[in-house]
Amino acid sequence: MQSYEVIGGPLAEPAIWRGALFWALALYIPLSGPLARFEKSLESSPVPESGRQGVLIASSLLLAMAVGLVTQLVFSWTLGPEWASSMALIGIGWSLLLLLSDNVQEDG
Repeated sequence: MQSYEVIGGPLAEPAIWRGALFWALALYIPLSGPLARFEKSLESSPVPESGRQGVLIASSLLLAMAVGLVTQLVFSWTLGPEWASSMALIGIGWSLLLLLSDNVQEDG
């Protein structure tokens, strides 16, 4: 019987892509530092004002997804896809906790 899979190997597993999305969410806040520097460099670039926001959004999404996919693949290789996805969910919770605690410190 013929197989019609477009992607083979570890990228064909849906758990890898779910985990990569979770890792992208978990790592988005730590990645915002380099993205802020990129945003400042865009201000002095020849890119028109209307295109800067689109470039910034596209680059931040691509960076977060690429880092998330690499992180998921590494943790899937060592722990397994399901455990790696679970660790990403813990990472999301930890990022939210740090964000909330930082807001509380600024208010108090």
